[in-house]
Amino acid sequence: VQLQASGGGLVQAGGSLRLSCTASGDTSGSYSMAWFRQAPGKEREFVSASFRGTHTYYADSVKGRFTISKDNAKNTVYLQMNSLKPEDTAVYYCAYSARLILSSLRLENAYYYWGQGTEVTVSS
Repeated sequence: VQLQASGGGLVQAGGSLRLSCTASGDTSGSYSMAWFRQAPGKEREFVSASFRGTHTYYADSVKGRFTISKDNAKNTVYLQMNSLKPEDTAVYYCAYSARLILSSLRLENAYYYWGQGTEVTVSS
């Protein structure tokens, strides 16, 4: 499976961006996709997940501002980010797992494949 992420950029605080991540290859079945992010000098952290295409989950820091959605026909997951804050500045990575279990969805090592990352910068 290959993941191609896009949509990052520079935006002012309060603005919006939409990230996209398209999966190609052997993507059959009820797979899960997620977004993680890594801010400068910090560890990578969970942002949001589409669990087997049926349920969505969010980190507390983005709940109410970010929305994850999945287009099954396009094998693409989107992350709509609204009301962006400077602390949202990070490189955002999409991740894929064919056999994710619910208790592991916030863990990096639960995902088999990763995209290349797309940079989001929010200016104050």
